[in-house]
Amino acid sequence: MLFEAEQAGIHVVPSASIAAICMDREKLRTLAAEELGLPTTKYEFAGSLDELRAAASRIGFPCVVKPVMSSSGHGQSVVRKASGIDAAWQEAQQGRRAHDEGDVSRVIVEQLVDLDYELTMLTVSSSHGIVTCEPIGQRQEQGDYRESWQPAAVEPDRKQEIHRIAIEAVQGLVDHAGTNNAWGVFGVELFVLKDGTVLFNEVSPRPHDTGMVTMISQYLSEFDLHARAVLGIPVTQDHVQLDLPKYAGAASRAIVVEGHGEVEFSDLNTALASAGTDLRIFAKPRVDGHRRMGVALAIGSDIDEARIKANEVAQTLRISVN
Repeated sequence: MLFEAEQAGIHVVPSASIAAICMDREKLRTLAAEELGLPTTKYEFAGSLDELRAAASRIGFPCVVKPVMSSSGHGQSVVRKASGIDAAWQEAQQGRRAHDEGDVSRVIVEQLVDLDYELTMLTVSSSHGIVTCEPIGQRQEQGDYRESWQPAAVEPDRKQEIHRIAIEAVQGLVDHAGTNNAWGVFGVELFVLKDGTVLFNEVSPRPHDTGMVTMISQYLSEFDLHARAVLGIPVTQDHVQLDLPKYAGAASRAIVVEGHGEVEFSDLNTALASAGTDLRIFAKPRVDGHRRMGVALAIGSDIDEARIKANEVAQTLRISVN
């Protein structure tokens, strides 16, 4: 559909080809590792259960198995020994996009690395060129964003490498698109290992869930930056700077609601009683199962205080499902 829109003369942001690459782990990893030479986990692809068994044996255990096309951790599993491969294959098939259409999904099997922490680098492609925001730290549960903070505490000797990988990943996508207006915000996801190694993981060609912290941490949020870039307005390094007191930090906390029915929020006056806090409630009228319905935001004297304050906002807000 996006390619058809482009052929009809509609400007697709950032481009149909970039969207196609980023939603397909096989295409993205091939571009990042094999064409751009970015450091990644050890990996292989498989198109059948037998191929997965062989690939996992070569990668070694423990390993991670994911469908090449899925989102938010769906279909992903950690396999610690060979006996778990069959279950991982089934999980990947059930968790893939369009799992009810009958086709078999290819999977990626990756080495389980000795992870220290994960980062998101919001990287902006605009008519000015490519620039990066300050690193964003994050915590996930089962592949879903739960909280993020900015600026993430990154060792100085790693920071240059982190910015380099993010810029090269986005530049590679822009070059691949072959257009002069592949603009917008990209959420580049990185792994930092305990030995200091920085690895490219994935990239989203849009504002990122973890980047919602920028609604309180930066003068221009990721949404502001995306809109400016798409409209052809130059985005320079000055536009992506933090808007925080010296040594201060900012945090966001996802508000996840469980149940079935329409959702109501109350006690906002209590939830937002502390200075330096804010709240965004999304325009989602109901929940069926569990759903991210909003985000709590906070500024603190440091990252730890900001995270505590954001959590307090989320916990104090009264939520009812009718």
